[in-house]
Amino acid sequence: MAAEEPAAAVDLSKMKVNEVFGHLCATCHGKQLDGGQGGSLIDGEWKHGASDADLFRSIAKGNLQLGMTPWEGVLTKDQIRALVIYIREKEKEARFKGLTFPVPEPGKVVKTERENYVFEMVVEEGLEHPWAIAFLPDGGKLVTERPGRLRLIDAKGKLHPEAVEGTPEVMAFGQGGLLEVAVHPNYTENGWVYLGFSDGWREKVPGKEKSKVSALTAVVRGRIKDHQWVDQEWIYRDDKKFYGSSGVHFGTRFVFDAGYLYFIVGERGGLEVAQDLSMPQGKVFRLHDDGRVPTDNPFVGKDGALPGIWSYGHRNPQGLDMDPRDGHLYDTEHGPRGGDECNLILPGRNYGWPVITYGMNYNGTPMTSETYRQGMEQPVTYWVPSIATCGLSFYRGDRFPQWKNDLFVGALKQKEVRRLRIIDQEVVEEEIVLKDYGRVRDVTDAPDGYLYVILNDPDCIVRLVPQG
Repeated sequence: MAAEEPAAAVDLSKMKVNEVFGHLCATCHGKQLDGGQGGSLIDGEWKHGASDADLFRSIAKGNLQLGMTPWEGVLTKDQIRALVIYIREKEKEARFKGLTFPVPEPGKVVKTERENYVFEMVVEEGLEHPWAIAFLPDGGKLVTERPGRLRLIDAKGKLHPEAVEGTPEVMAFGQGGLLEVAVHPNYTENGWVYLGFSDGWREKVPGKEKSKVSALTAVVRGRIKDHQWVDQEWIYRDDKKFYGSSGVHFGTRFVFDAGYLYFIVGERGGLEVAQDLSMPQGKVFRLHDDGRVPTDNPFVGKDGALPGIWSYGHRNPQGLDMDPRDGHLYDTEHGPRGGDECNLILPGRNYGWPVITYGMNYNGTPMTSETYRQGMEQPVTYWVPSIATCGLSFYRGDRFPQWKNDLFVGALKQKEVRRLRIIDQEVVEEEIVLKDYGRVRDVTDAPDGYLYVILNDPDCIVRLVPQG
């Protein structure tokens, strides 16, 4: 990594990571990182250690005997960490280049490592930005559309032409809108349907054409009678002082267990708010299913802390599910550029955002060199480059016996469904089982034993049916 010109000749502090690499490293390692005077950085072969820590040390300390310049003192720790992320991005791109993945076609058998399936269309037309799906005892299904509509698919698979009437008004802007839907575990007896959405208001700003938007994640429950939303009750709606104008990172996703409801409030684009227990952003919450705060929540009685918080320090989680084998809760959350995570969610724990991360800023500038700090949890696994994680689900059915209890993760950016096998809270297998049909918004197992996938662009719902 010899410099093309003396480092002092330019201001490295204002450079993006690709520019830093081009200025300091490309002469030896190639503009495409494929080698030159120095070795390739994308072939997976590392002479001085393959871990991120080894790579960080090599950049910082160098090796003068081999002509490797030490950049410690020239670059900050944050810049060196950004270079590690950049190299990992390029390494993964090179590894996947030329590989083929299961791209489904309706009626065509798709082969994966453990199971084969056929890709079946459930709803091909008539939906606008579907976000989540819930399954009714009679075989029907409820689907949310982000613009604010709740749609019904009957037991025969027909999409009702009209949305359910009377659902709560949502603040549909940016990434916000009508998001999560779930039915109560005792739905047959009580009929409760739960919705998660961006709640808020608009107000005119004097002297400006555009109005100001304020919004935050909220949760309600209600019943559906004669295609009408009735009996609505608020489960979670926080103080208006926490509402903000950002159009990103609302979170939601629901998990029911033993009379409790777990759900996510996204960090809304903020940073320190995720660490602040007096604020709801960037938290997983646990309430009774009627909205009451459990007395054994980890921060009940702590001065200044919101008592509904279960865990904190999260950045934009959009997946949440519980392992049917041991009751452990897992989430998936978006990192910045790099550092998407799958986490084991434990009560009272701090998951580190924005203090620690395996990513950097979207524009290629460094964020922090810290990936670990005492008292902050490490992810079960993470992804560099980012895959843009979304919905996830453990598979509980019997139609795919070789997938039993595996965790399926949706990926928006990479247009993938990934299968993770988790043993003793560690990922021991990872496989791409679907790719490049559309942006995967949600993936979930269903009572009929199939895996359902919600796609955006194209907006449709499909399911995976076993073959052979």
